[in-house]
Amino acid sequence: MRAQINEESLIKANAQFWDQMLNMQLDPIPPTECFCVGTGHLLASVDLSGAWKGRVEVRLAEGLAVAATAAMMMQPTDAVTEADVLDAIREIANIVGGVIKSSLPRPCVMALPESGVAAERLCMGQGSGDSLAVAFRHASGGVMVRVWEERAE
Repeated sequence: MRAQINEESLIKANAQFWDQMLNMQLDPIPPTECFCVGTGHLLASVDLSGAWKGRVEVRLAEGLAVAATAAMMMQPTDAVTEADVLDAIREIANIVGGVIKSSLPRPCVMALPESGVAAERLCMGQGSGDSLAVAFRHASGGVMVRVWEERAE
């Protein structure tokens, strides 16, 4: 990855949201440990463009997505709807993406975030030259934050 983004910067960006905004403690999973999110997990992403082009992607286990949504809305988990969860995870991607954007070369513009339910199971790999992923564990489920850098033409 060409940008100055590393595992530690992803951990800090994620912690800034979960710890400071939701008071939820998530523990980073060592890169040597396997981490998977199952079929039906929630996915939100936001594209970045300008001097740096890429995408910030957040994948959450359903339990964690519901718990985070309930915390954000200050409601019980049984009052949370799927539409609420999709809105909340878009906001999570927007906030985490904004923190990451602040460390990227200027100019950098962030698009509106998108969200949905993933049809496939996904396991965290070691990453490649154009992506970096970090996973976190919580009692309600796990989350993976991945940053993709688009290759220059």
